[in-house]
Amino acid sequence: MKSLLPYVSTPEDLRALPAELLPGLAREIRDFLIDKVSANGGHLGSNLGIVELTIALHRVFDSPGDAIVFDTGHQAYVHKILTGRRGAFDELRRRGGLSGYPSRQESAHDHLDSSHASTALAYADGMAKARRLVGGDPRPVVAVVGDGALTGGVAWEALNNLGAAKHHEDNPVIVVLNDNGRSYAATFGACADHLERLRAAAADVTVFEQLGLRYLGPVDGHDIPALERALRAARELREPVVVHCVTVKGRGYEPAEQDLDEHLHAIPVTDPATGQPLKPAATTWTHVFSQHLCLLGERRPDLVAITAAMPGPTGLAAFGRRFPERMFDVGIAEQQAMASAAGMAMSGLHPVVAIYATFLNRAFDQVLMDIALHRLPVTLVLDRAGITGPDGPSHHGMWDLAALSVVPGMRVAAPRDAVRLRELLEEAVAHDGPTALRFPKAPAEAEIAATGRAGDVDVLSSTGQDVLLVAVGPMAEPCLGAAAMLSAAGLGVTVVDPRWVIPVSSDLRELARGSGLVVTVEDGLAASGAGALLRQVCPPGLRVLNLGLPCEFVPQGGRSELLAEAGLTGPGIAHAVREELRAWPL
Repeated sequence: MKSLLPYVSTPEDLRALPAELLPGLAREIRDFLIDKVSANGGHLGSNLGIVELTIALHRVFDSPGDAIVFDTGHQAYVHKILTGRRGAFDELRRRGGLSGYPSRQESAHDHLDSSHASTALAYADGMAKARRLVGGDPRPVVAVVGDGALTGGVAWEALNNLGAAKHHEDNPVIVVLNDNGRSYAATFGACADHLERLRAAAADVTVFEQLGLRYLGPVDGHDIPALERALRAARELREPVVVHCVTVKGRGYEPAEQDLDEHLHAIPVTDPATGQPLKPAATTWTHVFSQHLCLLGERRPDLVAITAAMPGPTGLAAFGRRFPERMFDVGIAEQQAMASAAGMAMSGLHPVVAIYATFLNRAFDQVLMDIALHRLPVTLVLDRAGITGPDGPSHHGMWDLAALSVVPGMRVAAPRDAVRLRELLEEAVAHDGPTALRFPKAPAEAEIAATGRAGDVDVLSSTGQDVLLVAVGPMAEPCLGAAAMLSAAGLGVTVVDPRWVIPVSSDLRELARGSGLVVTVEDGLAASGAGALLRQVCPPGLRVLNLGLPCEFVPQGGRSELLAEAGLTGPGIAHAVREELRAWPL
């Protein structure tokens, strides 16, 4: 049979296909996804599960006039295929290539750039209100949301507003609930229990109806005719409605269906025949943290762990298997994670909250007012800090140092290698106030031994005090490279690692006072991170150069590639120092 996929580049092409050809098209799309995502890495399981649903959406709704908004945009690959971007998948998630999330720069069919969970319903509520105020015939707004995203509080805030909007005439907001029983791991909690009862037809009234929305379903999310009927019925209602679609994550690809932990949610470059990575997994910072937390858990019965729906990616799964009664998954709800941790700490426990650094932003108020205000012993472990790579601007963990630098009483550690990660984790959980530990998404660095110690500060190398290079965490290695280049040119250079970078220690201030030029290097914002704090406490007249990331949204690309573009390599740091000294000689 002739391939259909090359002839389907727009929603109009899709709507022109006879219904009997659609199952074949769905199979071709799955084969295409397996091939391209295996070659580049990316989100596979979530997209395999939404093939038929995306086909039905684009046959029923007229995008982009009818807005289709994807919550947690990693499930938008099929949408991209059907809106003219199939040919760009060879460059998926590469620098300058196809984004792994919706992107307004790529297509008019994409209405968002953000890819943090639980927000699409609020976007849809706002878009519908604006369309109603502008006048004319309001076009439908469709929010595609996974059941995992319903564990986030902002989703329920939006549902609360959408339910109230039933009193307005002609408010066509359609919430398409893509229910596969999972986020990264299995979804659980009261909402998950309710959806399970709905799937089993064991609930008389849905929570959505109680909130004021209409409810249609459950619908087999892999039955295109049934999906089209339900979506057309929802469109005709012209009021807020939930269409409950039951799907299978990883559908149609045996390795994904057999991966019971995450259904190949996100994969590296992989053998498509087996679903196994082509390169052996390196020991990562996450793995080192995971192992040592389990050891600490053996010694400390008061130690508990909290995850926001990511036990595997943040390294807490092993702790949960070892100490199941001391591991808590709160769902995609970082605010709940932090406030709950505060309650536990008030009651005699020491919580370790492990989240991605980019998601710390979502819980800043709780860190500030619930944890820090009460000076509670809570340890935040910030995975994927700094540049994360191909996930792009919404996932770079580059704001954590800037945010935590203004939190009174907060101590932040940045290990330079695996040995220091273990040491600093032990110090963090022994502290009687709030602490944070940050590390990148990367293989764990080989040990970088100190050559000396100045109080709390590790001295990594020293040929003199012309230049003091202050390395924040994994920036130690490029700082040592820069020091070698500068020393060869006749400068006296000392490289130090403060270990605890927030607040600035008195020992680091003393080292800075004796230097001609102080240069801080961090993979956070140059203008407002750990280096900026040091600049503030240095005496007037002391020259301080802060190197780091620009205050802008950094695009997707390889981690090393993006760090090089920001000048955060040995040659880049050495060049910045030379330029500074050329402008203002010692």
